[in-house]
Amino acid sequence: MDQYHEPVAELSPQDRDFVRALNSIKEELEAINWYHQRVVAASDPQIKAIMAHNRDEEIEHAVMGLEWLRRNMPVWDETMRTYLFTAGDITALEDAATGGEGGEAAPGKAPASGSSLGIGSLKGNR
Repeated sequence: MDQYHEPVAELSPQDRDFVRALNSIKEELEAINWYHQRVVAASDPQIKAIMAHNRDEEIEHAVMGLEWLRRNMPVWDETMRTYLFTAGDITALEDAATGGEGGEAAPGKAPASGSSLGIGSLKGNR
């Protein structure tokens, strides 16, 4: 199966479920895109309404998959809590969550790009 990049035997059942969820979400997003294009291109009001209904159903399916990931993979929950249902500049949310460029990462967050991991120099003292 081309959906796996590692030998499937090395993946746990939960890891294989993550792959299933992610692939399903990708498929739903692709369907949303197709239906949306049909909505905006259709001239007949009835087919436009049907395609909009179908698009919105696919959005529901994609969000259900995201919710499953949120419940089963802690980093999804943490990241969604940082960015979803917020206001203002989205990129500023990352700066606030990580302490800004070069700042210390908030608990549970990866350090900002270029910041120290606290392991000191790997170069030998000569």
